[in-house]
Parts: sequence; structure tokens; C-alpha cells
Amino acid sequence: MAGDILFRARGLSKVYGSGTAAVVALRDVDLDVSAGEFVVILGPSGSGKSTLLNILGGLDTPTAGDVTFRDHVLTGASDDELTRYRREHVGFVFQFYNLIPGLTALENVQLVTDLTLNDPHGRGAEDPAAALRLVGLGDRLDFFPAQLSGGEQQRVAIARAVAKRPDVLLCDEPTGALDFETGKLVLDALRRANRDLGTSTVVITHNVGIAAMADRVLRMRSGAIVEVVVNTAPCEPAALSW
Repeated sequence: MAGDILFRARGLSKVYGSGTAAVVALRDVDLDVSAGEFVVILGPSGSGKSTLLNILGGLDTPTAGDVTFRDHVLTGASDDELTRYRREHVGFVFQFYNLIPGLTALENVQLVTDLTLNDPHGRGAEDPAAALRLVGLGDRLDFFPAQLSGGEQQRVAIARAVAKRPDVLLCDEPTGALDFETGKLVLDALRRANRDLGTSTVVITHNVGIAAMADRVLRMRSGAIVEVVVNTAPCEPAALSW
């Protein structure tokens, strides 16, 4: 269940380039994300959803507007402050898995938990094997990425992201490279992280079918949020169709 406000964005705009070459990626976006909420941001390519996700994750900065995370202003923060914010509070899941080929599934996750445990500012970490069991890979701990299917590799990436116990998972087209049935397994892993660990989750996608599992759906077009829909009864990933 959603709790206190985690993110608050007001008047976010992002312009790349200048003059006649300027590209407006975001236009005066206002957004709140609550603790424990599962949000899906829908939109076609070029709608601004990836830019918005990158700003929330401290990977990009807005041209105008402000973003706060638990009352800490991210806008104007130094590179060191943003690095610490990403390390301590954010888990990223991308369309491509970015696993280290020479490490097993367990070792890929362990790499992150070791960094978290050695971080003097860290808040602790999930047991790597427990994180893999959470996403249904308890029997794949010693498998290398090349021995895993695409969906299994993506679930390892999710386990790696949740193992440091982030406040929020930011997911960029996490099922974009997967077939329908495999994609549902990945979405189920995200749902379990959201429910079992209370991790806020923001998923950006062009896939309208995924919206049915969200607590709230934001539709973007031409850099703006054009519709907000609240789901009173989000469905389980197994029931999705697209």
C-alpha cells in the first residue's frame, strides 16, 4: 500500500540543444510518487518517459523545475551527492541486463551487496541468495549468464537491483527484449519486490497491457503527462494480456 511521498517533481522541463536545433523532451511535468507505490508510465518513443525516469534516478538534470526525494532536493545536487543518492536509494533495471559474463548469478548479485555492506553510509543489504529466490531463481544460483534464458537474466538483474534494499526501483522497458510469457515472469518478479519488500516501483513502457498491474498509470505524449489513471484493483502479472 502506498505511503508517504517519495518523489515530488514540480515544473520539470528538459531541453536538449539550443536554437533551431533544440529538442523539448519534457514540458512542465508535475509528479508525485508515494512510498510502496507501483507506477507505470506509458508513452510512445519520444514521449519523454525515459528522460523523466533518468531525472528521477539522478542520471540527468532538468533544464527547469525541481525534484525532491524524501524532502532532499536533487535539483542542483553535486555529482558526488547524486552518486551517493543512486548508490543508497535507487535500483535500476534496464531493457538489457548488463550482467558480468564471468560471474555466476549469485556472484553478480553478491557484487552489489558487497559494495553496499562496505559503504559507510549504506543501510544494509539483502542476502544475495534470498534476492534470487525472491525472483524465482533459487535453483540458478551457480549458473553463468550464458547458461540462462533472457528472462532469467533479466530476473538476475532485478535481484541485483533489489539486493541493496533500495527505496525505489526505476525500470526502463524491462520486458522490451522478451517474449510475452517470459515478460510476465519478469513483471511478476517486479511485483513481488514491490509487495514483499515494499519497494516503490516505476516502470516505463510503451506496452499498454502492462498498465493493468499498476496502482497508478501516467500517460505521456510530447513531453507532458496527459492522463493519470488510478487502478483500484491492479491485476496480477499472470492475468495480463497484450
